[in-house]
Amino acid sequence: MADELARRGASVQIVDERPVGMGATQASAGVLAPHIEARQDGPLLDLAVRSLGLYEDFVESLIAETGVSIRYRRTGTLDVAIDEAEWRSLCAAADLLKGRGVPALLVDAAAVRIEEPHLGDGAVGGLLIEEHGFVAATELTRALVTAARHHGAQLIEQSRVRRIAREGDEMVVETDRGTLSGDAVVLAAGSWSGEISVDGVAIRLPVRPVRGQLLQLAWTGTTLRRVTWSRRCYMVPWDDGTLLVGATVEEAGFDERATVAGVRDLLDGACEIVPHVWRCGFRGARVGLRPATPDDLPVIGPSSSVQNLMYATGHYRNGVLLAPLTALLVADALLENEIDPMMAALSPTRFGL
Repeated sequence: MADELARRGASVQIVDERPVGMGATQASAGVLAPHIEARQDGPLLDLAVRSLGLYEDFVESLIAETGVSIRYRRTGTLDVAIDEAEWRSLCAAADLLKGRGVPALLVDAAAVRIEEPHLGDGAVGGLLIEEHGFVAATELTRALVTAARHHGAQLIEQSRVRRIAREGDEMVVETDRGTLSGDAVVLAAGSWSGEISVDGVAIRLPVRPVRGQLLQLAWTGTTLRRVTWSRRCYMVPWDDGTLLVGATVEEAGFDERATVAGVRDLLDGACEIVPHVWRCGFRGARVGLRPATPDDLPVIGPSSSVQNLMYATGHYRNGVLLAPLTALLVADALLENEIDPMMAALSPTRFGL
């Protein structure tokens, strides 16, 4: 968002308590898979599909402008079934995708091993969705900050926002390192969005942290061909031999610890479909708190209570996927006074804000 706003001529200051790419981002595998994350028709699927359609130009323009390398692949996803119930679910998903005109291939037990030779004997079939892929989330974030700075944005690190208020014609933001003022404020604090006091708003933004643990493994030999998904985990193969395995979904409050249970569950889930994982090296576990809302939709749009306060939070597991579209929606609303019809379902007014 900061890059898009600054690119259009806005004077932007970014306040972040953590270094660039930390928080939920550093524990994101960067999977771009709208047709797995949002199986059913609805606002989330519409958002995710539209945002995925922006990704090619989004990444290419960032690399061209900044010179920052961003690992980005559109090699598809393979969703694997290990029993008949899961196979029936994949068949139903394939029918839905066919109705939407999405290229997808349903493969049986023999064909799924041709698509991915590393699968174990338990696989009974799979669903290959060609347009899916992944991006290195931390590299993407660093490139966005570099681009924003190129357009004049300022980054204020190691500073936490405590309070937002409107004083006269100005918006005022109180931080640990002093007070900032400007014409408008975008509240995009992830899981901590509801912890920030907003004068004139009595209702707390209902965003809660959901812990996600992500494993980083060292693969040996020929890698997986694409993002491989199962009911218990997903695996993302990088060109350098790194295999990311994610991610747990835990209601643990603001506890950011990696746990034995989380690591074991992910390893068991990965080895269940790809036995070769048992021979991988273990490089570590990362933890991020993903901002979830009661209806699993992000909160994007202007406040009905405080003029020139814009919300952009609650993206839960899809923050990286929805990044390019969120930036456009926010910039259009703030700078052009254009409210996209899609934002009706995402408005903070649904929570009385």
